[in-house]
Amino acid sequence: MTETPDPVDGGGGGPRRPLRTEPRPLVVHWVVDTAVVFLATIIVGLFLGASWWAVLVVAAVIGSIAAPVTRRADERAMAARRAS
Repeated sequence: MTETPDPVDGGGGGPRRPLRTEPRPLVVHWVVDTAVVFLATIIVGLFLGASWWAVLVVAAVIGSIAAPVTRRADERAMAARRAS
């Protein structure tokens, strides 16, 4: 027999996590941005004959440019969440 979720508590899901009050460190943004750029460009880079090391270096450079931008976006999102 399957139990139906209680509509009062929103279907379970466990306790709510507290909201973060500080943005993640810049190094976390750099790692994530670099990984996203690397994964987005590796196939095209390999098709064009670039070595994966070259794609990794380019991804690291683009990730270092994008990291401060994404960290500021994280700060703005947290400020908007606190204001509401």
